[in-house]
Amino acid sequence: MGALKQQTVLTGAGLACLRELAPRYVWWKTRDEAMEFPDRVAAQVMNLGTFDDLTAMLEATGEDYLREVLQQAEAGQLDARSWHYWHYRLGLADYGTRAVPPMPVRKTA
Repeated sequence: MGALKQQTVLTGAGLACLRELAPRYVWWKTRDEAMEFPDRVAAQVMNLGTFDDLTAMLEATGEDYLREVLQQAEAGQLDARSWHYWHYRLGLADYGTRAVPPMPVRKTA
């Protein structure tokens, strides 16, 4: 049995921010449907977000939460540019010792 991974708990401010951003970044679902999976909303903003929306989300949710979203991202949630940017921005990679890991891929049976 593997170790349980600690999950960063979103504060009220973090949830409120994602709830506000959800209709712009998960437009094919209602706000409530999108918020059933707040990590997916956050990943969409990380991939497509404007500077203002990214800044607001980062301040409201915190870097630890966004690190978890990035580390648990599914194939196709982030493009290569966003994948690399966020690994460097959140300190999960650097130019010297820690390379950006490969992007997630879909597994087929």
